[in-house]
Amino acid sequence: MFQPVIPLTGNTGWKFLEATYDRQLESYTESAQVRLDQDYLAEKFSKPVAVEDFLKDSRLLRISLTSFDLGGEEWKRGFIDKVLTEVADPESTFLTRLNNPNYTAFANAMKPVDGKITLAPAAISAISADFATQSFEAAVGEVDDNMRISLNFKSDIDGIVGNGSSDTAVLYRILANVPVRTLLEGALNIPSQVTNLTIERQADIFKERLQSVFGINKMSELASPEIVDKAIQRFHLMESIKEGAANYSPASAALTLLSNGLGSQGSQNLFLSLL
Repeated sequence: MFQPVIPLTGNTGWKFLEATYDRQLESYTESAQVRLDQDYLAEKFSKPVAVEDFLKDSRLLRISLTSFDLGGEEWKRGFIDKVLTEVADPESTFLTRLNNPNYTAFANAMKPVDGKITLAPAAISAISADFATQSFEAAVGEVDDNMRISLNFKSDIDGIVGNGSSDTAVLYRILANVPVRTLLEGALNIPSQVTNLTIERQADIFKERLQSVFGINKMSELASPEIVDKAIQRFHLMESIKEGAANYSPASAALTLLSNGLGSQGSQNLFLSLL
């Protein structure tokens, strides 16, 4: 299996990944395991698949969910069954209340008719391509999770902002989307303890910080290429600072002085005093 190449961390690594993304994705897509999974998807959906059979087929379920950036959710068979049941009911508001763009896209693509999922060839091809992309990004995460978070943010933010969505709706979607929230928490230097607050207060804090750091007046501006790039760069910068702080100690600072040839008796005494 092709393993993504990310030789550096932080913004330099991110720029390298951006520059080589298409070539690396192509190499990953051509790997045997991805091809076999894509062929399996095409074979199974070459005819209608009963929802019951779909839920029992762990491989087909994994491939399908991964295509919609829901990899790892395969074990939620009861929940997935409810999603597919509700999307088939024109009077249901379940998906609207769930407010998860990925599950909404999945449900609409797999919408069963008379208890069966029927996909056109074009839909199968699109899902197959998305499977390769999402699998590749998961593989990127195994090398450097911050890079996957950045890729997810870049691909998800348009769907989260939406056309004509209110600022409140956008903020709630941000809070519900783990990679988007994670990136913005890091970029905006929002402590993780904010989750102890009410959802309304969390939304207010994110809105205030977005306005303060990026000068955003409307949440729709968050999807502009300029802001997306700034958010990702700031995320990596803040993560680098955190990593540097975590590795810093007074003793290590003294050791650095000593290793730079400042090993005088005074420096040694300073080092010993800081232990």
